[in-house]
Amino acid sequence: MGLFFSYLKSHRKIIGAFLGFCVIFAVVFALYELPVGAVGYGAVICAFVGLILVVWDYGAFYEKHKRLEALSREITVTAAGLPVPWGPLEEDYQAVIRVLYEDKLQLTDQMRERYTDLVEYYTVWAHQVKTPIAAMGLLLQGEDGDTAQSRELREELQRIEQYVEMVLCYLRLEGPATDYVIREYDLDGILKQAVRKYASQFIRRKIRLEYEPLGSRVLTDEKWLLFVIEQVLSNALKYTRSGTISIALEAPKTLCIRDTGIGIAPEDLPRIFEKGYTGFNGRRDKKASGIGLYLCRRICRNLGHDISASSVPGGGTEIRIDLKSAELETE
Repeated sequence: MGLFFSYLKSHRKIIGAFLGFCVIFAVVFALYELPVGAVGYGAVICAFVGLILVVWDYGAFYEKHKRLEALSREITVTAAGLPVPWGPLEEDYQAVIRVLYEDKLQLTDQMRERYTDLVEYYTVWAHQVKTPIAAMGLLLQGEDGDTAQSRELREELQRIEQYVEMVLCYLRLEGPATDYVIREYDLDGILKQAVRKYASQFIRRKIRLEYEPLGSRVLTDEKWLLFVIEQVLSNALKYTRSGTISIALEAPKTLCIRDTGIGIAPEDLPRIFEKGYTGFNGRRDKKASGIGLYLCRRICRNLGHDISASSVPGGGTEIRIDLKSAELETE
């Protein structure tokens, strides 16, 4: 009904002109002392014929409206899908639309080329910067003695390597394809890799790790799930001054990583997985990027998993990764 009223509103000038002509004829007939009823009779006949034309015209208007509405819902809208114009004015409008559409295509192609160049550059850069990182790691391992300074330097180097991995992960996720290999993996094998990576930080910071073999297999991608677990452990170590970090498995297959760190403010908790959101702790730390947990959620969604967080300020944080088997294509 709203569409019909819109149609009448768009034709209000014609309707107003018809009523105006009827009034003019009635006044002229009255001045010449002619039967004014003749005007009413003619107006009724004209209104009847006009009603038939309105019904026909509204049907064409309705079909055109639905076609344009369906066109606007399509994923890819092309100028070729526009309906046949009714007159010169609509032809002019469609000509303008085609010009704008061609400009849009050119801009899209230019932006795609620039984005591809940018991704290629940062991909090359990330791989190149790994070489000096590896060389610095070997030099530090070859130093005499295991001093506190050398251990701290190794941890900072490890953090740099982690940031480079985050760049590569971000680029892969933004790309048109990813290298997922979905299989059944031993969850303990993935966890041990992550724990081994941060073993030196657990020892230096005197943070106790509570972890017993879980004896579970999960349908996932080893490399990408390992990245998620490493990121969660890194955050736990970052915001835990002392205490423990525990790794456990709750039924049916929910991996729980808990820490006794500073926790997350209640107002920040719903937004910690948003891109670029750092929250109170990140603003105070001055080094947080707000990308790590965002990548974790994107990866978990792609793997058919779910990740969530709960926290008590001053009482620690718990990250839960639901590893239930999703409908994924295995290899």
